[in-house]
Amino acid sequence: MIAKIEKFTDSTYFTNALKATISAVIPVLVCTYFGHFEIGFTIALGTFLTYPCDIPSSLKHKINGIIVTAFLVAGVNLLINLTYPFPFIFYPLFPLLIFVLAMLSVYGQRATFTSFSALLSASLSFAHMHTGWEMIQYSGLILGGGLFYLLISLLFHYIKPYRYAELQIAECIKLTAKYLKLRGDLWNSTADRKAILEKQLHLQVELNDIHHNIRRVLIGKQMNAVSSHQNRKMLIVFVSLLEILELALSTSFDHNRLHQKFDKHPKTLATYQSLAYNLASTLKQLSKNIVKKTTYIPEHTLRKHLSALENAISEYENELGKSEASEGVLMLKTMLEYAENQIDKIKIIERAFTSVANNYDFKGKDKDLEKFLTPQYYPISTLIQNISFSSTIFRHSLRLTAAIILGGIAGKFLPFQNVYWILMTIIIIMRPGYGLTKQRSIQRVIGTIIGGIIAFSILALMPNYLILSILAILSMLLGFSFAQTNYTVSATFVTMYIVFIYGILTTDYLDVIQFRVIDTLTGALIAYFANHFLWPSWEYIKAPQYLEKSIVANRDYLKEIFTYYTKKGEVPTSYRLARKNAFIEIGNLMASFQRMSQEPKSKQKNIVLLYKLTELNHSLLSSTASLGTYTQSHKTTASSRALTIVVEKVLKNLDQAIALLEREIIVDPNEISNEEIANRFTELKNIRQNELKEGNIIDEEAFALKMQEAQLVIEQLIWLTNLSEGILKNTKKLMED
Repeated sequence: MIAKIEKFTDSTYFTNALKATISAVIPVLVCTYFGHFEIGFTIALGTFLTYPCDIPSSLKHKINGIIVTAFLVAGVNLLINLTYPFPFIFYPLFPLLIFVLAMLSVYGQRATFTSFSALLSASLSFAHMHTGWEMIQYSGLILGGGLFYLLISLLFHYIKPYRYAELQIAECIKLTAKYLKLRGDLWNSTADRKAILEKQLHLQVELNDIHHNIRRVLIGKQMNAVSSHQNRKMLIVFVSLLEILELALSTSFDHNRLHQKFDKHPKTLATYQSLAYNLASTLKQLSKNIVKKTTYIPEHTLRKHLSALENAISEYENELGKSEASEGVLMLKTMLEYAENQIDKIKIIERAFTSVANNYDFKGKDKDLEKFLTPQYYPISTLIQNISFSSTIFRHSLRLTAAIILGGIAGKFLPFQNVYWILMTIIIIMRPGYGLTKQRSIQRVIGTIIGGIIAFSILALMPNYLILSILAILSMLLGFSFAQTNYTVSATFVTMYIVFIYGILTTDYLDVIQFRVIDTLTGALIAYFANHFLWPSWEYIKAPQYLEKSIVANRDYLKEIFTYYTKKGEVPTSYRLARKNAFIEIGNLMASFQRMSQEPKSKQKNIVLLYKLTELNHSLLSSTASLGTYTQSHKTTASSRALTIVVEKVLKNLDQAIALLEREIIVDPNEISNEEIANRFTELKNIRQNELKEGNIIDEEAFALKMQEAQLVIEQLIWLTNLSEGILKNTKKLMED
């Protein structure tokens, strides 16, 4: 229990909540001491409205983002107060303002949070309308609150400048370990391989998010690529984790065939599975040590387990004899080589946390790091391009604007006490996707009811102002802490915080809270029905776009690998960028499938076919990466015309699938027939056999390596061809429906 509490209080979410709470509480306490509670409360409101935009990034982007958000929320409040007394200006301006603020989300994650803060500021402006000098003073205090939050945030940053990055690295190590553990599970003869693949795809979505966060924090111009020992150490770890994941994804084994082959020799596969589990366990231990800030002491001697696998292979070969065991030994040596590569990469991570990181660990991988970041610029053209019903953000902005207008009308003509609470609820709950909006509506209602019951019970038993103040601060802290991880719990604590505040400020809090509950229910219902009926963004509309991006990314990755296979030399940055994009897009495709599964059954069009295509793209990425990792770590033979034709066939299949998704028709006069492809595979096998029969003296190890290349490369090419044909066939079905 204590360990869980320590983990929670050391988390990023708790730290962010602590920053917001401290920023809000200090002004209230200081101003209340001097008899100016309302001033302190307004400054606290400014901190609340600014803190959502404080997301992981470089220090420069953090400062710029917080300053822009602080000025925007203050400016929105001032604009509404200025125009509200003039209906002929206010009524056309307000919907346009809401729409424009919502459209800011097209500029990325930070802009989305800035948009959210500005929209909240717009809704809260109706809580207290001001005139004359008072409204300028009020907006100025909100701005002051935002800038005060920036000060507190910078203070936290300089106290623990690398803690966020360390925790993200630890989480990345943990998720990578989980991925390796799932690969170990595949070696159970009774394993549900389909369920394991689905778990791996879900993990890919989480890993994409973590990788994105780490890139934003560790890579940036102001760091001069690798400016400090600590930063270098974490970059070494991050690059190694990416390579571990790529290697795990790329090295696929035919488990059914292996179980049949070694059915009478179970010890061999059991030894390998034990090693696979220990790889995962070592990474998991590393993750725990980083979180706990304890010295890392390895629990597993991986080299010893690797030797055990080598001995098991030797025993298998001695038992059957070299001739009969040759095929099995080839399979086992591929597994052994995979394990050796993973151990080497894990050892790099271990050294990073036990000794001084050195330049050799990068081996040139720190070049062009900034190319792996999405550029931070905000051209007006991006906004203009998204003013179309094909844009999810445009639809959401229209929907949100309409919902807020409906909420305002409901608050004006029905007996509600405060219209701003309805508007605020709509803004907090509504999301571009139906599934998340529905989920948050339910969670907010449940949290409001539970929080109300608990808070009223406490008020009835302990109506002491000091106790209520302490409980209000704790509720605020916990409400913010759980906002990103458990929205029901977050809504519960936020409701308790509001009840305690009203319990301190007024004696008729029962009436006030009653209206808050009704307002919340009204806002939640409007948000839910607006998402369902007003320009809905059903996932089946967007899914083909995610599918197309995934196929394009896989195609580009294969092109890079084939270019590298042909030219050899140093792995270019374009290769690594193509790999990164392929990983990201398969995660995005899976995320699209997840969102579709949360929508009404009637809107889950072609969901089975979409999942089939997701699986095929994942398998294509795995096979492509397998060819890539093998090419990087082995001296491959020269590329032949037969190899080129086979790869071109795969690329043409993918190009045709992309054309179908774009509703274009490709007529290729040089179409490669399946018969010709079969002949080319025969030619490739003959080339490899002739290479081995050239008459040159070749030692046993070199012969085994050439045999391994012949088996792996040709098998991957066959698999790539079959997968690309499967993608093309299923894409045709998808576009016909």
